[in-house]
Amino acid sequence: MTPTAGPYAGTSRLDAARRTLELEALGDDPRIDLLVIGGGVTGAGVALDAASRGLRTVLVEARDLAFGTSRWSSKLVHGGLRYLASGRIKVARESAVERGVLMTRTAPHLIRALPQLVPLLPGLLRPGQAALIRTGFHAGDALRLTAGTPGALLPRVRRIDADRTRLLVPGVRTDGLRGALVAHDGQLVDDARLVVALARTAAQYGASVLTRVRAEQVTGTSARLVDTLTGRELAVRAGAVVNATGVWAGEVDTSIRLRPSRGTHLLVDARALGNPTAALTVPVPGSTSRFVFALPQQLGRVAIGLTDEDAPGPIPDEPQPTEAELSFLLETVNAALETALTRADVRGAYAGLRPLIDTGDGSTADISREHAVLENPDGVVTVVGGKLTTYRRMAEDAVDAAVRLRGLPARACWTARLPLIGAPGHRDSRPLPAGEGAMGSVPASVPASLLARHGGAAHEVLAAGESAPVAEGLDVTRAEIAYAVTHEGALDVADVLDRRTRIGLVAEDAERARKAVEEIVGECRGAVQEG
Repeated sequence: MTPTAGPYAGTSRLDAARRTLELEALGDDPRIDLLVIGGGVTGAGVALDAASRGLRTVLVEARDLAFGTSRWSSKLVHGGLRYLASGRIKVARESAVERGVLMTRTAPHLIRALPQLVPLLPGLLRPGQAALIRTGFHAGDALRLTAGTPGALLPRVRRIDADRTRLLVPGVRTDGLRGALVAHDGQLVDDARLVVALARTAAQYGASVLTRVRAEQVTGTSARLVDTLTGRELAVRAGAVVNATGVWAGEVDTSIRLRPSRGTHLLVDARALGNPTAALTVPVPGSTSRFVFALPQQLGRVAIGLTDEDAPGPIPDEPQPTEAELSFLLETVNAALETALTRADVRGAYAGLRPLIDTGDGSTADISREHAVLENPDGVVTVVGGKLTTYRRMAEDAVDAAVRLRGLPARACWTARLPLIGAPGHRDSRPLPAGEGAMGSVPASVPASLLARHGGAAHEVLAAGESAPVAEGLDVTRAEIAYAVTHEGALDVADVLDRRTRIGLVAEDAERARKAVEEIVGECRGAVQEG
């Protein structure tokens, strides 16, 4: 089988026509090296790792790219400070190393350094807690140094005065404010966009990326694939099968025991906090290692999160926040705000499930975030646990295991040096003029918001359609909607609203944009089919 024969060979473009061609090719020759099940950040990372090593790779996803946990994160690429505080040195160092890889090579166009600010306010911190936080911040900075991430990219820990604190977070409570402690971490513009970039780069290296395809009757060397759009079935023979389905891993491999934990965020308008440029970090009362963050986001929002609650029972397609969680988040963050937020300020909310490995008793907050690569009696290799920041290492370990167990003809992993589409150094990324920031200064022809989401591919995006906003008050262009269909594998309106642009995080925004999105998606799907 040659997954990318024909007009798509060597290209990163994902569209409905490519999907059809690659399903037909798979039906003609169902022999492949590696079948990856799951299209989240880990599955996409596995597909890229395997394809870049020269393996004939197919990724199947029953729904859409980034449909599950990978779109519900805090969008932080963090160095593991929380894990360091609880003595988990290994996972903390791994996080710091992988953060450095992402910010310096893999996806610097999607990540920025984000100040994380702990305000020094009366009643907010217990006696001695400020000193403990400062010590933790310095330990995190030591991790940054050992990981080789330059201070020019992630500035060192410092204390700032009250005026500077109010400048970074204008909505902070001022009564008794003595300044703040500030550390820096990485923040993705969009977690789902990272997944799409991984999948497209994998496709460029020869992987077949097939959404709306369900894997059934999975063994270590085979699976029955069902095209959920047409009902067509086909049998695949693989050298190895990797289960990267996250919280659904137990449905593919019944020997896996997970204990999902629900993390909830709420969304408010950024102006409600004075349009902050730093993350407001508020200690959770009674805890030494948990915080609630108010994180500036794209589209003029601030995400406030997050919770860590047991989520037993069947795994829903879209987990729902509870009123108790929303109340907890509001109550905690309000302790640091001048004007308290109310339920009326909440524009949207979302929840995701962490695929934690069940280790027995205790709070989910105490369960290790380390990942595991396991082989079941049927030979299926499952990669589970971990977190978004360490997806690349998880993928490397999973492919290493598959290669070792099945004797696959693979080269050594080199994804730590492999830039994703849009990143500086990627062969299809267009260089931009030098200036401030990883991607340089912004040409007048490229909206800053589009550049932040697409990096060096921004010019290609603009060529796909009009630069006008898709709806009033939304800094998403009509070109981005078209590009999602013609290049990013979006098959319907929900794919575009909920995973390629994130407009759908706020229902009012989605309704304002829906008519235009439906129109553009329809036009682009017709053009793809004709082409």
